[in-house]
Amino acid sequence: MTPEPRAPTPIDAIAEAWVETLVDLDPSVAVWIGAPSPRPGEYADHSPEGHERHAEAARRALAALEAEEPVDDTDRVTRTDLAAELRLGLELHEAEEHLRDLNVIASPAQEIREVLDLVPTATVEDWTVVAQRLANLPGALVGYAASLREGARRGVVPARRQVIEVIAQAEEFAAADGFFADFVAGAAPEGGLPPGLAADLERGAAASAAGYGALAAFLRDELLPAAAERDAVGRDRYALHSRRFLGAVVDLDETYEWGLEELRRMTEEQRETAERILPGASVEEAVAHLEADPSRKLHGTEALRRWMQETSDRAVEELARTHFDIPEPVRRLECLIAPTRTGGIYYTGPSDDFSRPGRMWWSVPEGVETFDTWRELTTVYHEGVPGHHLQIGQAVHNRARLNTWRRQLAGTSGHAEGWALYAERLMADLGRLDDPADRLGMLDGQRMRAARVVLDIGVHLGKPRPDGAGVWDADHALAFLRANVNMDDAFVRFEVNRYLGWPGQAPSYKVGQRIWEQLRDEARARAGAAFDLRAWHRAALDLGGVGLDTLRSALR
Repeated sequence: MTPEPRAPTPIDAIAEAWVETLVDLDPSVAVWIGAPSPRPGEYADHSPEGHERHAEAARRALAALEAEEPVDDTDRVTRTDLAAELRLGLELHEAEEHLRDLNVIASPAQEIREVLDLVPTATVEDWTVVAQRLANLPGALVGYAASLREGARRGVVPARRQVIEVIAQAEEFAAADGFFADFVAGAAPEGGLPPGLAADLERGAAASAAGYGALAAFLRDELLPAAAERDAVGRDRYALHSRRFLGAVVDLDETYEWGLEELRRMTEEQRETAERILPGASVEEAVAHLEADPSRKLHGTEALRRWMQETSDRAVEELARTHFDIPEPVRRLECLIAPTRTGGIYYTGPSDDFSRPGRMWWSVPEGVETFDTWRELTTVYHEGVPGHHLQIGQAVHNRARLNTWRRQLAGTSGHAEGWALYAERLMADLGRLDDPADRLGMLDGQRMRAARVVLDIGVHLGKPRPDGAGVWDADHALAFLRANVNMDDAFVRFEVNRYLGWPGQAPSYKVGQRIWEQLRDEARARAGAAFDLRAWHRAALDLGGVGLDTLRSALR
């Protein structure tokens, strides 16, 4: 299971240097990958000048990469994928996307705070770095506002809907008794906090909250009046973002039609499964029946966390015996309740040395105390094993063959989320979701992912609605998603706002799954009776993160 060490090459050296450059430009990258930083406690420069320095570094790295020839297949994958990422990043920069980088889920407005979820907090030294980071956080927000202000000056602006939603998020972080106060109140290193450090943390928390208050004021008073009324980004911008999230070029019109057919197929499979749960019942009636079943309920976040951990541990143990080679360090996955209350479920990868394990996080909304296991079993497989944790953990473990960029930073949403949806369906195919209730939970998620392929492309490209009553817009998107998911309406509204502000990301899950399954089926057809699924999984995951076009060429 441990490959033979490979001698580093000049292309590996360029990739390693690019990681060092990224860590230097944005010390938060070191936190995400669990690597040392020359400037712990600092943030990236989110100002226009900071973005230009990043672009110039990318131009130098691309030139160095293009001057080298690969010496083996590993080099060929690295050169192909890193060059594609650098070129695309420069295209996005030239399109001035950084000057309107604001949305409800994945923009600097959220990311500047989110790094605090992963910073080490075990020792006094750790909290000293946290105090430095909190002191620097307001400056990072000022630089970010400068980029948005420059975008407004040039007429390059985010949509009004996104600005309104992020104002509310920023105001929540600005509360005196909000996240930052709670965060530093939890500082409890062994031996306690020195008085001076405790005071620094309190000042940093207050300054960070005030920084988000200032961001909210800027968004409300300056950016909102200039923001775009239209949610759709149009075909050209959408194609650019689709490439960003897939690492592949797809026919958007064909993908839209495929999404409609996939949605029809998922809906019919749901209907058939509902019939197995409660003969004669609709999907809605089957869902109501399951929600009333106390045997499928968990009560309280600690019960949820414990169930997540037990389910994950069992999956690791069983799959390691059958369909996957799971390295020993990857067999540890920590399941946690997140410190935020957004309702999201997400995964964070292990540090480079596995001293920080991979983690599955559940951000439970305020007031939610009960959870349905039939809905969430497939989520544990998606975020854990054989989903994100196996995929990312195996790449991190493969240091004998892969450089740091390939192990820790490469890849796209289509590759990662596509694999996670592939993992969900695989678990159903392997009989791990034979209970019709658990299968309905999986199909509920898969139907949502198919629906958002249609919704996302439909809205942003202004395509005719499936019902023939005009073209896609935000109102129809909301009604369409409501008709295709069984979820709280606040969650549905957040999801639609997410798709409207993050073009191309939502379809990457289902499109990525489609490509993963196509590649597996092609390999099976080539090998015939000799096809070994376990070996194919190992070969695919040993590549680490890559764009889907690179994945195709490497596996073929």
